[in-house]
Amino acid sequence: MATEIITSEDLQQFRIQLLEDFKLLLKDYKETPRKKWLKSFEVMTMLNITKNTLKTYRTTGILYGKKIGGIYYYAYQEIQELLQKK
Repeated sequence: MATEIITSEDLQQFRIQLLEDFKLLLKDYKETPRKKWLKSFEVMTMLNITKNTLKTYRTTGILYGKKIGGIYYYAYQEIQELLQKK
């Protein structure tokens, strides 16, 4: 079995590579939605709008809301697209 000597420079390069790998993983994690559908209060918080503005967005077709059991749900992807337009 061969013996290898690890220098502090080797450890520094390993640290840098490890941090870069973590950054890539976290970038992908942040871009993926945690939920596919959001409730009204979550959408209002993300867009920083009022309940009346959200209703206007829904009635004018800016956002599509799906009503299930008296609660409106909005597609996360659609909210992200709207945020990118602003």
